[in-house]
Amino acid sequence: MQTTIVQIQKLPHGEDLELPFYATTQAAGADIRAAVNEDVIIKPGEHVLIKTGFAMALAQGYEAQIRPRSGLAYKHGITVLNAPGTIDADYRGEVGVILINHGKESFVVTRGERIAQMIIAPFVQASFTQVTALSETVRGEGGFGSSGRQ
Repeated sequence: MQTTIVQIQKLPHGEDLELPFYATTQAAGADIRAAVNEDVIIKPGEHVLIKTGFAMALAQGYEAQIRPRSGLAYKHGITVLNAPGTIDADYRGEVGVILINHGKESFVVTRGERIAQMIIAPFVQASFTQVTALSETVRGEGGFGSSGRQ
């Protein structure tokens, strides 16, 4: 398993909250908590930006992906709107999570609640080259279900 150092700066409204952490030894995603000062109600169909109370510095060549927590998605219909949200290595602002309620009931986000998970991953930047034609494949231009369900 590869590791990298992620520098975390707690912001004043997140001083009492736990740093991102892995709930189990084999977890890929580190849980992150809500740094709300009062409960936030997300009504069905609404989305809201939830602050986390920290900023971070990633090593060059790495990104952080913000993803939903499966329990919130399954039990309440709460997910990350732009999943996965990407945090670039040169961003130094507060990490925020855009939550949306796809459920039928209002959902209350409380201070310190685990709202999302964060994956730290290396990435590759591509070099884009314009061409006049692309190589042919069996699939060709088939997309959006063209390969069937089975």
